[in-house]
Amino acid sequence: MPPLRSSAVARSLRRLPDYLLLLALAGAACYPFVWTLAIALGDGEQVFDFPPRLPDAWSLAHFAEVWQQIPMGRFLWNSALISGLTTAGTLLVSSCAGFALSQLRFRGRQWVFYAIIATLLLPSETNVLSNYVTLSWLGLDDSRVGVALPALAGAFGIFLMKHAFEEIPEEIVAAARMDGADDWQLFWRICLPLSRPYLATLTIFTLVWSWNSYVWPSVVLKSPELYPLSVGVQYLKGAFATSTRMVAAGAVLTIAPVLLVFLFCQRYFMRGMDGAVK
Repeated sequence: MPPLRSSAVARSLRRLPDYLLLLALAGAACYPFVWTLAIALGDGEQVFDFPPRLPDAWSLAHFAEVWQQIPMGRFLWNSALISGLTTAGTLLVSSCAGFALSQLRFRGRQWVFYAIIATLLLPSETNVLSNYVTLSWLGLDDSRVGVALPALAGAFGIFLMKHAFEEIPEEIVAAARMDGADDWQLFWRICLPLSRPYLATLTIFTLVWSWNSYVWPSVVLKSPELYPLSVGVQYLKGAFATSTRMVAAGAVLTIAPVLLVFLFCQRYFMRGMDGAVK
């Protein structure tokens, strides 16, 4: 066997345990979704069999029944609107805050950043009461804006964008300053275009989180016509009887949009995460 080929085989064998571990983790992560999809597409009563098995007959009837039982179109629109507002606002606030903390020089800058990062230690549930009282005082309870507003200034987004702007070479920033660029021009024309992988990563994180959020929308919203999909799909659970296959179909319809977004944007996500780890 040639030396180059033997060395390649040796490297592959050394990496085999890593590949097996990654394969096991991928299977554990995908298994719940595949099982839910099988339940939604199946027919019959073999829902809770263990070990689970694939159904004998496949059908889309449960998906059609979900659209008939609840106003899926309205719930999808509410989820898209709330997620869009949350994502756009988070990108704006996090970018501005990250730029100020990384490129501007002012007294107490590091202490402000430490205070923002410290909020990551608090469970999100601790802010529910104070946020709800504030929104009620502002008259924004039971509104889509009220759902999106408290999530705009997240510590993770600010941390990620601060790191993104710090990764920009100082020579580029200094050259822009020498050419007469002010803070706004430096932010809009230099820093943001160079931070697109980080913006894509933050977009995916925020979109997935806001789309799947359940506790906060269920607290703020009282009108069923304003419910997002994560809350509205609960109408599929009855007080006395529940169709497990319909609930599974509703769960698949809830997950599918953000899953498609991630599949199409994963290369930008991986580039942003690679830079964040560095």
